Amino acid sequence: MGKRKAKTKPAPKKRMDKLDITFCCPFCNHGSGVECKIDLKNAVGEATCRICQESYSTSVNALTEPIDIYSEWIDECEKVNELEEEAEAEAEAEADED
Repeated sequence: MGKRKAKTKPAPKKRMDKLDITFCCPFCNHGSGVECKIDLKNAVGEATCRICQESYSTSVNALTEPIDIYSEWIDECEKVNELEEEAEAEAEAEADED
């Protein structure tokens, strides 16, 4: 009689670490003040600071994570700051011409 074939065990599944849902506020710089919530039923994601009450909301899909909402908020803040800096530079240039 022959030997039984040895069954190889399947490789263990790698556990994915959960991503954060609390982040640093871009306005008050509180370490874990911003909390992101996703409402897939209404396709809305919202990031809100518990300390200074600033908030940002955006549309989401099934693949959106809290870090995506926070990153979009940071990008929007940077975009607004760049526009303000350009407007100030133009105002200074006009004042120098006079």
